[in-house]
Amino acid sequence: MDVTAGTAFVLEGHALVAGEAAGQLLVASEPLSFWGGYDSDTGEIIDRRHALSGLNANGRILAIPSTRGSSTTSAVLLEAIRAGKAPAAILTSEVDAFLALASIVAGEMYQSALPVVALRPEDFSRLRSGVRATVERSGRVRVGVGPV
Repeated sequence: MDVTAGTAFVLEGHALVAGEAAGQLLVASEPLSFWGGYDSDTGEIIDRRHALSGLNANGRILAIPSTRGSSTTSAVLLEAIRAGKAPAAILTSEVDAFLALASIVAGEMYQSALPVVALRPEDFSRLRSGVRATVERSGRVRVGVGPV
């Protein structure tokens, strides 16, 4: 099914951190380093070499295949969650422990965990920026549902 033709589709993902979210997709085909690549005060992607550079992920469903870097990802994402400048949810094409850790800690510290869902690479490749999506607690992602 092709969402560009107006057809919605459903992807079955693995919820690394369960939760619900809805918003516009912001999709990249390359990994993102949160350390030096994501402004936790604004939600802007500030890595000037990244395809999403200058775009804001705050409140959107950020889809990145994985992260680059190490545990600093957790620190930057945790601070963005605390500041209210984090994505509404994050979709990946592989299990990313650093994203999951930040969300789990935010849930404990701030009662504000965000959904983190791993999709199969072939499903991840179907995502397109600007399309509305919803994330369910089960890890199911509904793409092309409702107005943006």
